[in-house]
Amino acid sequence: MKILEPPAVRRWARRAADALGQARTEIDALNVFPVADGDTGTNLHLTMLSAAEAVESLPDDVDVAVVWQTLSYGALVGARGNSGVIVSQALRGLAEVLKDGPDLRAGLLRAAVLAREAVARPVEGTVLSVLESAARAVQDVEGDLREVARQAAGEARAALRRTPGQLEVLARSGVVDAGGAGAAIVLETLAEVISGSSAGHYDVPAPTSRVSPMTEVGAGYEVMYLLEADDGAVAWLRGELDAMGDSLVVVGGDGLWNVHVHVPEAGPAVEAGIRAGRPHRIRITYLAERVHRGSAGRGVVAVAAGDGIAALFEECGAVVVRRAPGTRPALPAMLAAIREAGSEVAVLPNDDGVRAVAAAAAEIAREDGVTVSVLPTKATVQGLAALAVHDPLRRFDDDVVAMTDAAGHTRYGHVTVADREAFTSAGVCRPGDVLGLIDGDVAVIGGSVAGVSAVVVDRMLAGGGELVTLVTGAPAPAGLAGGLEEHLRRTRPDVDLVVYDGEQGGYPLLIGVE
Repeated sequence: MKILEPPAVRRWARRAADALGQARTEIDALNVFPVADGDTGTNLHLTMLSAAEAVESLPDDVDVAVVWQTLSYGALVGARGNSGVIVSQALRGLAEVLKDGPDLRAGLLRAAVLAREAVARPVEGTVLSVLESAARAVQDVEGDLREVARQAAGEARAALRRTPGQLEVLARSGVVDAGGAGAAIVLETLAEVISGSSAGHYDVPAPTSRVSPMTEVGAGYEVMYLLEADDGAVAWLRGELDAMGDSLVVVGGDGLWNVHVHVPEAGPAVEAGIRAGRPHRIRITYLAERVHRGSAGRGVVAVAAGDGIAALFEECGAVVVRRAPGTRPALPAMLAAIREAGSEVAVLPNDDGVRAVAAAAAEIAREDGVTVSVLPTKATVQGLAALAVHDPLRRFDDDVVAMTDAAGHTRYGHVTVADREAFTSAGVCRPGDVLGLIDGDVAVIGGSVAGVSAVVVDRMLAGGGELVTLVTGAPAPAGLAGGLEEHLRRTRPDVDLVVYDGEQGGYPLLIGVE
């Protein structure tokens, strides 16, 4: 690859967002600087997700400059937290250079410079150090785009390991910098897209000791807002906010800025923004409240019928209740999971038969003061769709609505083998027949898992859809997912495909269409 064409930029943005989503809880666990509020991984994921969704909304025929500018804008307006705002500015630096050509060396250097300039009081051993090390390491590299990206990603990982030696609070806490860990993943996914490879898993060094959250004393407020203002007003605002508090980061340009600061009192920081221009999307968080919630705050409980499925839900941060196929989890297990998840909990039963147990456990938990909502997910793929849009920073009720909506827009199907003769909506089945079910009803009876699976997918897509999710089970024949991928490539090249190994028993294949 000699240049990052628009499709490659789209793939990178989505892969980076997905990778940060998978690593979110591990990065959150590293978060001790500038405050130990345990949300850096979440903020980076949401920032990159905003960038990915922005470029994915563009028509296919836009040129590379528009794609990079849109990526930068999406990250700017969706940036969350200290590290998210800094990374959004790094993306702006990349966009400024790469929209005009393939000079990744210059793009990485510009990204590091803009990121540092955005921070009022830069500190070494943070995401800034990781970005700068990666940029410096490739300035003399003689090679193509692939080699530059590979070396930048490798140096980012090495720089991340050096952060505890640069920042005392990291060494004392036994962690690497959380923001730096996220930046390393962003660069690693870029190298993968350029080279055409895929790691699938991104290493996040675990804490070597228990990270202590900050205390309420002096915690103050995190204030963030988008600001429409000219350069002169923003320069004045930087001085005002720097005098009020710390962790000040202001990024953007061309009249639109993202402002982040930690202050003892939120009002004056917002009032300063009003004097500088027009602030909107104002978010104010009492930091001690967010930290004190910790594991006792917002959470998700998901019921899973396979080890692979359980691992998927756990990677997304859910507390998992395992069950054998065709069975219901025990009430005590459901109740324990809800109590473990936090004080505001969304429950994903992922099966009609599990809903009653989940509802009973939720009722008991409510008596203990836990806020619980049992979502109407009837299948694993609906639970995955709901969890994909889960946002712990939204109001709980709004989060439940968004998750329910995502699940409701996901049609579900599965393929199984009949163990007895029965009358179905598709006719009489006999032992050994392969059954294809759509939204709970038998729609296809056939002789092979692969054949029935293809028919079920086609029928589900006939009603519309852009994304197909396949979850293969323990009984799946070899090559099932690969065959379906080839089938879709021929018949529906416009559809995106995601494949997981769920390891579930009883069902060779679970299917979701969104």
